Amino acid sequence: MALASPAHAASNPYSAAQACSNDFGGSWASVTGGHQAITAPDGTKVGDVYLMYNSGTGYNCVATLKSVAVGSATGVEAGIRVEGGSWVYASGNFKYYETIQRSAVDKCVMYDGDVLYGTNWEGAGRYSWGNCG
Repeated sequence: MALASPAHAASNPYSAAQACSNDFGGSWASVTGGHQAITAPDGTKVGDVYLMYNSGTGYNCVATLKSVAVGSATGVEAGIRVEGGSWVYASGNFKYYETIQRSAVDKCVMYDGDVLYGTNWEGAGRYSWGNCG
């Protein structure tokens, strides 16, 4: 029996907006500068991390979507830092994604996402303040 190579692996059926809505309800929109691809040193795209915003609640949601081992429970993490606070993370072994939300009314945010690829965590994000308001 042949196994699918990562290039032919199943794609993630969820969008960042769906992931945030599934976990926290409401309607989520992408924001400027709110997407980073997560790539391993060997060039494999292992995931994507998104910063989303809910204008009705003033909350930000970080969604890390897996591109490897989709459908298998493996390590994935989402992190956010709101201006004036420290980094907070949600992580675990999930089949498709991990999310975290925080209120950031009148504050700026940074975001981070990590995916376990083999035995290494690979990550990406924005580590400067943005999406202020």
